[in-house]
Amino acid sequence: MKTLRSLTVVCAIAGMLVILGVQEPVTAQSKVGTTAAQFLGISVGPRAIAMGSAFVASNDDATSLYWNPGAFQQAGTSQLTFSNTDWLVGTKFRWFGLMLNLGSEDAVGISLTQLDYGEEDVTTVASPNGTGERWSAQDLAIGVSYCRRLTDRFSMGGTVKYVEQRIWNESASTFAFDLGLLFVTGFNDMRLGVSMSNFGGEMTLAGRDLLERVDIDPLNSGSNKALVGNLKTDPWAIPLLFRVGVAMDAYKDEMFRVTVAADALRPNDNDESVNVGGEFAFNDMVFLRGGYKSVFGKGLEEGLSLGAGVKYTAEGIGALEVDYAFTKFGLFGNINTIALSVAF
Repeated sequence: MKTLRSLTVVCAIAGMLVILGVQEPVTAQSKVGTTAAQFLGISVGPRAIAMGSAFVASNDDATSLYWNPGAFQQAGTSQLTFSNTDWLVGTKFRWFGLMLNLGSEDAVGISLTQLDYGEEDVTTVASPNGTGERWSAQDLAIGVSYCRRLTDRFSMGGTVKYVEQRIWNESASTFAFDLGLLFVTGFNDMRLGVSMSNFGGEMTLAGRDLLERVDIDPLNSGSNKALVGNLKTDPWAIPLLFRVGVAMDAYKDEMFRVTVAADALRPNDNDESVNVGGEFAFNDMVFLRGGYKSVFGKGLEEGLSLGAGVKYTAEGIGALEVDYAFTKFGLFGNINTIALSVAF
């Protein structure tokens, strides 16, 4: 009966999240593709990815630095995590996070996000086989986070981060902020999370390849044809995202745990959607996970995700955990993510 009541409560809250997620936007215009720095929306960590990216109300690993900076203090430990994803069309998505628990109330963290597009030969019409130069591109975000536990059940925190996109000799950058809250209820360790990600300025490309020699008055002689002009590029906003989520242990005893979670998302550059997922744990050593991303989303490629993890605790070292996630990404094929974490 207790398990049944737990599932009923989760379903009821998930239903409210669904209502939030499927409401129609005020404007009829499409918001897709209207922001820069799309890498900021790529899901972080194989545990969260395997659970359908329903992770805003989770609070026990370093990837909370990304999902909800108001949650990671309640982990009660310090942890170092490195995650690598074989992303779309041969790119590499990497995330590094370190959270440090400073005591019963405070915690700090740092994180680094990188999307590496690799290198290619520079070709021109005159040199179709290459000029001998190589061009590269990458996206980068570096964040510093702080979280404080205000009561035994409520915590809040934030992240300030530097965001940069670079392609060959051009780059754009800005600063952004994340804010998050987490409340742990007294019912089956139910957790309610809210986060706002990527509140910041606009990004405008600049660089030496945008400099061009300009003849201001080509119809008259005597003008300086060596004047250098800078081609103007438009500013672009970054992807602001609001998340509301719930997670709880639907079943838990000394050997087994079943956790279910649901998040509702409202981005400024796409339609609203809902993520759902769950995790089965055996003796806090072996983990099986599954979820579905972008429920009710329109024209989105991501969907089913699965994953597993293994944790080993060694005295004097801490807990070592390896996690893996598999995601079906529609026309782009399958995505694989693996991470190594050390808790201390």
